[in-house]
Amino acid sequence: MDLTNIQTAELLIDIFAAAILVTAFLIVSSRSLVFYIRLFALQSFFLGVVALLVVLGYGETHILIAAVLTIAIKAIAIPVVLTRVIERIHVQKEIRFSISITASLLLCGGIVILADSVAQSILRSPHADATAVSRVLSVSIAMMLIGLFIMMTRRKALTQIVGLLTMENGVFLSGLSITYGMPLIVEIGIFFDILVAVLILGVFVFRINKTFESISIDSLRSLRH
Repeated sequence: MDLTNIQTAELLIDIFAAAILVTAFLIVSSRSLVFYIRLFALQSFFLGVVALLVVLGYGETHILIAAVLTIAIKAIAIPVVLTRVIERIHVQKEIRFSISITASLLLCGGIVILADSVAQSILRSPHADATAVSRVLSVSIAMMLIGLFIMMTRRKALTQIVGLLTMENGVFLSGLSITYGMPLIVEIGIFFDILVAVLILGVFVFRINKTFESISIDSLRSLRH
């Protein structure tokens, strides 16, 4: 493998991994549901590019299909579905947060520091690979934790779907960083499971809005009382 190509791929992987993390912070800092979806689409596109760079830089050709599916399903198909849901329910913004935007950004900064600490302890293992793909492990861990944070602190069901999808992007990125991707049949199965889950959740959100005239999960919590 050409050393120049590997070094270029490593540099670009670092850049796109940083861009993926920035999109997660932008999701946390925004109130617009449409902006959430566009950021998720951009995040997924960057993730697909990282996968393509692994193919080009390291010759891991089995990841090519996963890279194409990432862009086709996560960056295009799922955002289209979620955008249509927003158009149907006529809800554009997340109004109330469990934690303020400023506090959320500070906590997410702490999450990144924690994720980097965990990743560095893993990478110090004598069996760890020192490539750029391994170095984005901290980003993948941070993405999973930030996605979980979004799900825990946002009230709109649609926002929580975006949090779940952000977590899944982190899982996929961690798969790239640790093992250069999971077996192809597993990756394809996961992608279609995600697409079906989003379709079901989209219908679920629409039904919540039709029943309660809101997509806040507080409406569901009230049913317990």
